[in-house]
Amino acid sequence: MRFLFVACLTVLVSVSAGQADAPKRVLSVGGAVTETVYALGAGDSLVAVDQTSLYPWEKTHLLPNVGYVRALAAEGLLSLKAEILLAGPEAGPPAILDQVEMAGLRVVRLPDGYTPDKAIERIVLIGKALDRDTEAKEITTALIADLASVQKELATIKSHPRVLFLLQAGRGAPMAGGTNTAADGIIVLAGGINAASDIRGYKPLSPEAAIIAKPDIIIMMKQSVDAIGGADKVLALTELAETPAVRNGKLIVIDGVYALGFGPRLAHAAHDLAAEFHPEHKFPPLPDRAWTKAQ
Repeated sequence: MRFLFVACLTVLVSVSAGQADAPKRVLSVGGAVTETVYALGAGDSLVAVDQTSLYPWEKTHLLPNVGYVRALAAEGLLSLKAEILLAGPEAGPPAILDQVEMAGLRVVRLPDGYTPDKAIERIVLIGKALDRDTEAKEITTALIADLASVQKELATIKSHPRVLFLLQAGRGAPMAGGTNTAADGIIVLAGGINAASDIRGYKPLSPEAAIIAKPDIIIMMKQSVDAIGGADKVLALTELAETPAVRNGKLIVIDGVYALGFGPRLAHAAHDLAAEFHPEHKFPPLPDRAWTKAQ
């Protein structure tokens, strides 16, 4: 697979000698960023996280919280006396990141993108920033091997269900996840076809668009399903009434942090979703990794 080849190159050329002194006070903004810090064994250096940092919950919920990832405040960030701010792709506003950087806080801006290559690049960069290059290489090497195992299994499967990811259902028209989204990325990695691939980003879904999309499966985050009142209420949405997914009761409820994070657990998330997409196929379990379980 091309992405695995590129990812291997990323690991080999990006991991270099660690810094002389690893930062002892780290501020992490972004769920997958914080997850990576813990996977690298650097969780004890964290002084605060943001609201999207939910894994591992038994650790993250005990830390001070700087608020929503896209609505950070300079005063709150600077008050923590951190040495470094690891800023995930969603972190912002950009002007606030610029402001705290000008005030002397080192800011590591991590690249956007929902592919294995980008996930690996972020892990490598976080490892480099925290003087955890060796640990980053261990994680990325395992991630490449695990993704290859999933793709090897998928290569033997002929069917590719059309999958529609919905966001914010129940508050106006449901939002469909098109290209350039984490939803699109994980659907493809799990051997599905994004039924909303003709749009970019998240867009409202009309009944007509849902009919054209013809999804075999609908996937939604648990909090979205809970907000609308449960799976039965989702399947009763007017916008979805004429779809094969509703006729066959095919709704998959996902953990958004796990399935859409594109962090160290990416291969395991793809494996588990692939098993849901292809119940006729028995996927061998992936090796247990220290970072795939709550720590």
